[in-house]
Amino acid sequence: MGLFSFTQEIAVDLGTANTIISTEGKIVVDEPSVVALDGSSGKMIAVGEQAKLWYEKSDSSIKVIRPLKDGVIADFNACEQMIRGLIKKCPRKHGLFSPSLRMVIGVPSGSTEVELRAVRDSAEHAGGRDVYLIFEPMAAAIGIGIDVTQPEGNMVVDIGGGTTEIAVISLGGIVSNNSIKMAGDELTSDIQEYMSRQHNVKVSERMAERIKINVGAALTELGEDAPDDYVVHGPNRITALPMEVPVCYQEVAHCLEKSVAKIETAILSALEHTPPELYADIVHNGIYLAGGGALLRGLDKRLTDKINIPFHIAEDPLHCVAKGTANALKNVEKYKFMMR
Repeated sequence: MGLFSFTQEIAVDLGTANTIISTEGKIVVDEPSVVALDGSSGKMIAVGEQAKLWYEKSDSSIKVIRPLKDGVIADFNACEQMIRGLIKKCPRKHGLFSPSLRMVIGVPSGSTEVELRAVRDSAEHAGGRDVYLIFEPMAAAIGIGIDVTQPEGNMVVDIGGGTTEIAVISLGGIVSNNSIKMAGDELTSDIQEYMSRQHNVKVSERMAERIKINVGAALTELGEDAPDDYVVHGPNRITALPMEVPVCYQEVAHCLEKSVAKIETAILSALEHTPPELYADIVHNGIYLAGGGALLRGLDKRLTDKINIPFHIAEDPLHCVAKGTANALKNVEKYKFMMR
């Protein structure tokens, strides 16, 4: 490294809901994938947590944008500015100029070549010199601690904000996979629609997210793990008068039923296309749940009962992909053959 040029290595879990950045194996940025732009000039004025505070609260002079939708870039310019802004929050090594960046980025396994190109272009415009892409279920498996290079079948279900990634992994490759645009955002939308239809109360996306976190469930019977009712405040959909509605986990489980059933179907579809030898390994090892959706109460028990294979929630489901991308960055030569 010279005085005028040096490289900083960063690993990025570019998620629909949150973006997590690691350097030197440590998570240094974990913030919402949101950016606030000036309405007239288009310049970035806030990113991450600060921008999310303004989400659904700003006037037309400030555009608050979630640049990713369903796991892919929906707004190229906003995404580039968001990546640039979040990278600036990383601790920098000393030097006269900004470093060139060596990056490993987690992407959905169902991404098209056009979508992969969009992620790569955004990263390069944000300062990336060497940019590697790794599929999220592979990164999640590495983050969980699975040795993905072994000739053994392991299945990972990564339920993120925009997509649910299901993959059977063996010998460093994805043997069978299924990527569906049904994940955390869809569950939040279900809750919004349910509150409007069932209780006649308008709730924002952020309020629906809070309902999901506080009383979200995949089963109508949770026993001792049942959470207390969550009180929702909002305007009546017809009269606009204020309402106070207590919501219990059972009704949320009912309203999420169809969406959770889609995840079940997608898992069964991936298993259906799995070679018998690897299927036997999966039955023995169980299936790993990662991503924020893995925290939905009772989901692991429901899937275990439905599919008759044990489901294990990863130790730190929210950060599995981030840990995996960081590990892949640290061992680029070892994992290079499985990156794009």
